[in-house]
Amino acid sequence: MEYLYKVLGIKATVQRAEFDHLPNYIAVRYRLQKVSMDGQKVIFLYPKTELAQIEVLKKHIARIQKKENLPVVLVLNELSYRQKEYLLREKIPFIVDGKQIYLPFMSVYLQERCDAEKQPREDLLPSAQLLLLHFIYGGTKELPSSQAAKDLKLTATSISRASRQLEEMGLLQIKKAGVQKILLSEDPPEVLFQKAEETLLNPVKRTVYVPKEYIGADMLVSGYSALAEYSMLSAPAVECYATDKISQWKNVMTNRLQDSKTQVAVEMWRYDPRILATGHSVDALSLALTLKDDTDERVEQAVEELLSEVWRKIDGRKI
Repeated sequence: MEYLYKVLGIKATVQRAEFDHLPNYIAVRYRLQKVSMDGQKVIFLYPKTELAQIEVLKKHIARIQKKENLPVVLVLNELSYRQKEYLLREKIPFIVDGKQIYLPFMSVYLQERCDAEKQPREDLLPSAQLLLLHFIYGGTKELPSSQAAKDLKLTATSISRASRQLEEMGLLQIKKAGVQKILLSEDPPEVLFQKAEETLLNPVKRTVYVPKEYIGADMLVSGYSALAEYSMLSAPAVECYATDKISQWKNVMTNRLQDSKTQVAVEMWRYDPRILATGHSVDALSLALTLKDDTDERVEQAVEELLSEVWRKIDGRKI
């Protein structure tokens, strides 16, 4: 790469290598290249699509490093401020051609402002996340804010704040039709979700453990229990449920699992999981967000299959 040699005097030479042994979900997302940088062998990783959320990216890189036993360097055309901060925090090497170089294994960090950089934003409001997911489930079709408020059981003020934050983040647009505000986006559902994934929060704030007999029939299944219903993954030994309030169990709940035979896990969510749910389990997109930090390859594969099914159903207007 000329940029490395021009700026740092490092000569990068491409080495012939095959990567057939890597799983398909790596192959479809990235192009890999073995490179010698002044004798230091590394893997250059070129994303074929938009950069995955940081926890998914970490797992992909760890899988490659486990097989190749070499440093992995992301090679990008552009990088946003938030993405840069995440990569630096996790010490993930990257090169933005002509703009930035971060190679911690060589003690190198050269920075210039990237074209895509934007200032950091505040955390996403739970109501904004609810609104965005609802909008995605609707196929990213134009949505009146009054209808969104009705669908999500939120006040007009809450919807206004949520939609304004999503607009400021560049995730949705707002147009006026008389006195009505209309939410819209040019992105299809999958693209919008990928675009937002770095800012979308894990819905789970806290997990406690409650005796089974205290769980009502109306409780939504979550976690591995829900993923088992959505996929071929085996059901876990400890069932998992979701709610937005846990105060009713304050006298019987524990912070740690004490008995897998008599207790179940209960997740306290940032928003009411029943709002987006259409069945016995929490909704698929929120479920995927609860599991985004999971390092189990079987879970990761099941989540990817889950998301693929979501996009298929939305495209077919069956969800």
